[in-house]
Amino acid sequence: MSSARVVVTGLGAVSPLGLSVEETWAGLNAGQCGLGRIRAFDPTGFPCELAGEVPEYRIQDRVPRTYRKAVKLMCRDIELAVMAAGEALANAGLITKATDPEKVNIDPTRVASNVGAGIICCDLVELAPAVAASTTDGRLNLRRWGKEGLEHITPLWLLKYLPNMLACHIGIIHDLQGPSNTLTCGEASAHLALGEAAQVIARGAADVAVAGGAEAKVNQLMMLRQHLLGRAVAKAGDPATICRPFDANACGAIFGEGAGMVVLEGLGQAQARAARILAEVAGIGQSQSIGPVRERLEPDGRSLQIAAAKALADAEIRPEDLDLIIPHGTGAPADDLAEARGLAAALGRAVQDVPVWPTKSMLGTTGAAAGGLDVVAAVRAIGESVIPPARNFDRPMEGCRLNVVTQRREMRIRNVLCCSYTFGGQTAAVVLKAWEGATR
Repeated sequence: MSSARVVVTGLGAVSPLGLSVEETWAGLNAGQCGLGRIRAFDPTGFPCELAGEVPEYRIQDRVPRTYRKAVKLMCRDIELAVMAAGEALANAGLITKATDPEKVNIDPTRVASNVGAGIICCDLVELAPAVAASTTDGRLNLRRWGKEGLEHITPLWLLKYLPNMLACHIGIIHDLQGPSNTLTCGEASAHLALGEAAQVIARGAADVAVAGGAEAKVNQLMMLRQHLLGRAVAKAGDPATICRPFDANACGAIFGEGAGMVVLEGLGQAQARAARILAEVAGIGQSQSIGPVRERLEPDGRSLQIAAAKALADAEIRPEDLDLIIPHGTGAPADDLAEARGLAAALGRAVQDVPVWPTKSMLGTTGAAAGGLDVVAAVRAIGESVIPPARNFDRPMEGCRLNVVTQRREMRIRNVLCCSYTFGGQTAAVVLKAWEGATR
């Protein structure tokens, strides 16, 4: 970061491995798999019936009593974001209107929120009556949709599915009145949101920010779309072993849901309130470069190379200074190979030495949440001086030079590079650094 220093002081996570950071980290650290047969709907007939779903919860128990009526206007993406943001703020030791209105210890006007969101798929149960009323001879009639179909949809329906509603509900619940923005760049959204939040703080527009991403991809429409685009695993298999990022037997991605949020603060602000500093945001990089096939990452990973190189340059470190890489790594063979090539181009000879730890074999591909969950994992790895083992990696795919870690490593972790990409060509990378004042 070229101006004011920005640090991480709080973490929040909801994932297929648990409803908190502790549960998620414990599962990742043990190499557990959170994937299984879909529970949200009957997946019979889909080429793959697996997904990464979060454990059961009641959103009413996760919001203030005075806000419980508003949960009717929350889709699942919003619920996940609200839970993770609440945990991150509490973990940072920040008291907001939601936790204790009489003891608020922040200036709400100086707290920003930057949240990554995905394509929020509507619940088919809500759309079915409208579609049925608009059908003529088995085909959707747009004239009937406008005149008759929409009569079957509640006027407030859209408020459940607007991507900016994630940040909106977080802001209302906690009375965050600073700059707010929503980024909808697919799987790169969380890293981009974190990068923008850090820059908002660095330029003095806020003292604190909640940043990250959330998305619920376990939906019939979304699953069908991924199968039609050829991204998803297209066969039955053991959920514990079928998702294999960078492995020679990789056969596609398994999709899931989750949320990963962090609290960022200016260094001076964090020190003034004696906050526990978990890590520092040292570098940010992003790029845009559309490949020849829209549904795939460009074969040479050029855009990801640019983002990673920019993040390293911003952090003022060399590739050999990295101690860990958490890649995007979905298990889709062509995309994994392209990412491996992009990282190799950015890191040069160091690519064969820096440990690489993919997480999606355990969490699934959680869309806009993915980068947030990876940042949470990176911060915990830094704090505990450990790199958990990668799951389902036996032999690298041809052309992949990444040093994927298959055994747990206990070591000092100073710098971590987290990467993500989406299929519109948007890529992002973040370098997190161990806080120099931390005790071990």
